[in-house]
Amino acid sequence: MSDSSLPRCPASDGTAPSRAPAQCQATAQPQPVVQSAGQAAMFIVMSISQHGNACDTVREALGGLPAILRSLNLRLPDAHLSCITGIGADAWPRLFPDLPAPAGLHPFRPLNGAKHQAPATPGDLFFHIRATRTDACFELAMRLRESLGDAVEPVDEVHGFRYMDARSMVGFVDGTENPQGDEAVEATLIGDEDPAYSGGSYVIVQKYLHDMAAWNALPVAEQEKVIGRTKYDDVEMADDVKPSNSHIALNVIEDENGEEMAILRANLPFGNPSRNEYGTFFIGYARNLGTIEQMLTNMFIGRPEGNYDRLLDYSTAVTGSAFFVPAESFLTEQLGDG
Repeated sequence: MSDSSLPRCPASDGTAPSRAPAQCQATAQPQPVVQSAGQAAMFIVMSISQHGNACDTVREALGGLPAILRSLNLRLPDAHLSCITGIGADAWPRLFPDLPAPAGLHPFRPLNGAKHQAPATPGDLFFHIRATRTDACFELAMRLRESLGDAVEPVDEVHGFRYMDARSMVGFVDGTENPQGDEAVEATLIGDEDPAYSGGSYVIVQKYLHDMAAWNALPVAEQEKVIGRTKYDDVEMADDVKPSNSHIALNVIEDENGEEMAILRANLPFGNPSRNEYGTFFIGYARNLGTIEQMLTNMFIGRPEGNYDRLLDYSTAVTGSAFFVPAESFLTEQLGDG
């Protein structure tokens, strides 16, 4: 593929693009990956229909999304509404047939441990909508769905919310160890390793359902051993006390130099009390999909094998999908800006 077919960065004066991505990584504008989980969120997974004009409609809808966001944020300035768009491995060649796929993009790989499984479920498009208000999320989702029309088919939709002081449904604070500031950027955004897609990110999403009756039957001290952190004051256990099969212990990943490799979680709880359904929507962003995959392998297969995450005895994964999150500047160049 010639250089002329690769996505390019806009010139500083707004005229036609003039530089290849490897020359303009510092100016790639990412999507709003590095921000808090929000007070409210909608997590939407869709498949692209097979009819002839579906991909054209999707490209048009994605190109018009920034204009919808600008309009809603002008009307609802305190909502801090945002939307991240992810594209699945099977959808990439349909939407961008002339461009190579991002280096690390592949479908979610299911995991089959001795006791617990992480299933792979369909998904071509992923939308992560965040705001301080539920109605703002709903309005954007409704407008987006209208623009996509019959070009897509729904796969899953979860409405998440901030619970108490950022706690999950099992009662522990979630996201305490998230990287912050420059560390979060370094952990989530692609750089020189894939220059054509610098400023992008990878994301894995899973929906977990909790057996709250069984979990609540555990004494708090036992729950703390499952998580590896104290419940009420949110303090991580010392390494010589923390069980090796605790959730926190198995989520620590180190590189060959012993440096911890971080991901950015934007998990939120969800629930339907009348159906006795309570869960956590896991969403992890990283510059390397393998980092998240290793964490999940530790959880489901075990480290060492068989030493699986005890939290899975009370939490069941029912979905699993992987997506690439292109830089906002890439989407603008390829699809327009409303």
